[in-house]
Amino acid sequence: MTKKIVVLGSLNVDSIMKMPRMPLVGETMALTNVTTAPGGKGANQAVAAARQGADVSFIGAIGNDANGQFMRATLVNNGVNVDHLKTNGDVPTGSAFIMLQDDGANTILIHGGANQALTTADLDHDLIIDADLIIAQFEVPYAVILAAFELAHNHHVQTVLNPAPAVYELTPELMAVTDIILPNETEAQLLTGIEVVNDEGVLNRVTDALQAKGAKRSIITLGAAGAFVADGQRRWWAQPEKVVAQDTTAAGDTFIGTLASVIASDFSNLDDAVKRASIASAIAVTRPGAIPSIPTFDEVEAYS
Repeated sequence: MTKKIVVLGSLNVDSIMKMPRMPLVGETMALTNVTTAPGGKGANQAVAAARQGADVSFIGAIGNDANGQFMRATLVNNGVNVDHLKTNGDVPTGSAFIMLQDDGANTILIHGGANQALTTADLDHDLIIDADLIIAQFEVPYAVILAAFELAHNHHVQTVLNPAPAVYELTPELMAVTDIILPNETEAQLLTGIEVVNDEGVLNRVTDALQAKGAKRSIITLGAAGAFVADGQRRWWAQPEKVVAQDTTAAGDTFIGTLASVIASDFSNLDDAVKRASIASAIAVTRPGAIPSIPTFDEVEAYS
């Protein structure tokens, strides 16, 4: 049965600046390339889920500008339902400035724009109640995420939280209605205060800290090192095959959208869902761009 997913999230037009390495403070450096592409964690995750065969609807906001129409068309062209996408004429569509190094690592600056103007009034209650799962990131206001997750939780809809960027606290109220939290290593460090390194003992400590905040299940994505997964006290390190990374921009979002598309209603297939998400993410990093890099169902199947 096709999984019905709602993505509550961000839409950004990405300006991708390619450079040999990050410049030092005060240094002037020539870029090797500059491109523009559709992005935003919400958009990336929605497209990733849709390309894996899920029935995806989007709750978010764009500005009344060319970038907004560009992002709307991007979602439509990728099979995402935009009936609940709000146009806000008071602020511009969100934007992101991605500094991409030759080794594939990236640093991202965000201007929230319409994403941050989203309100609880923009939530479609019937859409959320009728879904199987809802995903949210921290690129939209906290109050909107909490209201959506409380509604979902009360109607037995799965909730997946990507606390990126780590700008809000993991409050008891939010954690009580979150089924899976999915930070990367940087976000996990900011949220717990523990320096995250690829060491099982350290990752267990970070997981303990997330559970102390109320996390039921956590998946810490670690880039090329894979993901450290916890379902209660059952914990494991999922380490995918190595690939040569070209652009890691959409790696985490591809992982999340793919996982959401295949996770069972009782989370009983978490192991297999993480494996599939890891494969999809590994494929994505071998390609340039965010949305253009996200693989299809058949491409993931071919590597499974």
